[in-house]
Amino acid sequence: MQKNVEKMTINYSPNFDLKKRDKNKIKYLIFHYTGMKNDKLAIKKLTNLNSNVSCHYYITKSGKIIQMVPDSYVAWHAGKSKWGNYKSLNRNSIGIEISNPGHEYGYRKFSHNQIKCLIRISKYIIKKYNIDNNKILGHSDIAPLRKKDPGEKFPWKLLSKKKIGIWHDINSKILKSLRGKKSEFNLNKFIIYLKNLGYNMEYSNLNELRKIIKVFQMRFRPELIDGKFDLECYKIAKSLYNLR
Repeated sequence: MQKNVEKMTINYSPNFDLKKRDKNKIKYLIFHYTGMKNDKLAIKKLTNLNSNVSCHYYITKSGKIIQMVPDSYVAWHAGKSKWGNYKSLNRNSIGIEISNPGHEYGYRKFSHNQIKCLIRISKYIIKKYNIDNNKILGHSDIAPLRKKDPGEKFPWKLLSKKKIGIWHDINSKILKSLRGKKSEFNLNKFIIYLKNLGYNMEYSNLNELRKIIKVFQMRFRPELIDGKFDLECYKIAKSLYNLR
């Protein structure tokens, strides 16, 4: 690994596909939070043969990297998932778990050391596998009806400035002026924009649509996560669509 990435420790998980994959199969980088109370419990679960979960890289609370599955093998981190035309993204992705209790156990900001470490390992992975910026995603992006991680405190805007993931280009004052303003007329267009970005828009009722909107808000409008469509959400989605 390149010099600009911190020295890793190895703690291999038994949970991965035994067949190696070709390098050109890796097209996505997926970020998660652990949703566990501490590192010890999270690492224990990710290395437990009976848990059926794993990741390629784990970032501890203090900002250290642990490799759990080599890149050339499929780790079990994404589960049932979809983005664009890709389903079951385990086979096409690198998964990074970041230590954080998550919404269930006291969700907190990610530390400076964690993000510093994440930027370095992400840049290395992006360069090595030539991963497109719009294919750098959170677990909730690819499984919006069942996942919330990495959540609204994950610094997507900061990462985008480092060319890790996408962000819109709209002035914050303009967006704030649109917050909470209803526009049912634009809802169908908003749904089309999200679908074209890659979101799975196969929902069966209004509650499921609200879950998808919440996931979108957690990533791109963390100031207000209410699952309600408004002009601010529409403006952001349109901007992201145009920036593709």
